[in-house]
Amino acid sequence: MTQDDLSPGLSSARASLVGGRLHEALATVRVLLDRGTESPALHGLHAQALLNTGDESGAEAAADRALSLDVREARALCVKGDILSARGELRDANAYYGGLMRVLEGAPSLDADLKEGLARARALRQRVTGDMLQTLQGELQGAGFNEERSHPRFRHALDLALGRKALHMPQPKAFYYPELPASQFYPRADFPWLDGVEAATDAMLAELNGVLGKENESFSPYVQTMPNMPKRPGDLLIDSMDWSACFLWRDGQETAYAARCPQTMAALADAPLCRIKGRSPQIMFSQLKAGAHIPPHHGYVNTRLVCHVPLIVPGGCRFRVGNETRHWKRAEAWVFDDTIEHEAMNDSASDRVILIFDIWHPALSDEERHLVGTLLEAMDAYSPNPATWE
Repeated sequence: MTQDDLSPGLSSARASLVGGRLHEALATVRVLLDRGTESPALHGLHAQALLNTGDESGAEAAADRALSLDVREARALCVKGDILSARGELRDANAYYGGLMRVLEGAPSLDADLKEGLARARALRQRVTGDMLQTLQGELQGAGFNEERSHPRFRHALDLALGRKALHMPQPKAFYYPELPASQFYPRADFPWLDGVEAATDAMLAELNGVLGKENESFSPYVQTMPNMPKRPGDLLIDSMDWSACFLWRDGQETAYAARCPQTMAALADAPLCRIKGRSPQIMFSQLKAGAHIPPHHGYVNTRLVCHVPLIVPGGCRFRVGNETRHWKRAEAWVFDDTIEHEAMNDSASDRVILIFDIWHPALSDEERHLVGTLLEAMDAYSPNPATWE
């Protein structure tokens, strides 16, 4: 019998099951089974109808048969989860319920019995997660874990293991250097030279105010249409002053504004700036207009890190890297990996301006920096170099 021949019978059995006419559903299913037909959905319907009439052993056998044909058969997953849950075998029930959730989440419509099964699956998942969390907390506290004092890397791993945070990995658009440690935000203590940069905040702010001007003529859209390249549809920031920049160095070349900001440049004297012809350093005042949002995106290469030094920061300005969101605070710098998904939000009523510059990844040796620079310069001869590294 073909699937087309089977479909009317399956539809009839399904309608009976959903309508609560269990004996009618079972009769239809048995007729199809007596004909020697095989279908994951048929066995799944059989399992659900049997369980609803109290035949647990028959239901489990039918569910097992359905899952041997297709491990994603929803009703069979639900029946197995229900049976194991009733037996108190919650860990195994959770495995089947987890499969059910993966199959059904996002489905535009569900039969009533599957909706109810999905609700039971979610409830058990929450219960198991809560029990596991309570057990883990007890075990970890006994091992000396402290939410405030223990290493932030372990806290992050715990959040990932419990599903409290999503996993974000580096995804450079242009060049990936393997085996480099990757962090969303790097420990501030790893960059002691930032002390001098932060100490120069007032001087940098004075120079920023000097180049801002009455009409912001020193700033231009950060994302601009590139000659001979198509404009990306739907990108509202292209050629928009919502996100603008005044470059002191751009694509490895000093601009006229560097001379107008000598104290800013002096503050970066000890920074391990990337120096790659046609690419870096990138040093800029970056302005985000009130109400503007830079959508999630990834940087181009993971051999460099990006530094932010907040200068003009009204309340309500947020920055997310991976699963960690921070608020800029004046004169408090941070370093992050921009190849991990990140976005910026200015929910305030005034503009935000920060200093941005790029540095070599600290794990690279001098030889690696030299070779990476040589490689990227050579690659640029054969492919367009992005206007910026953001």
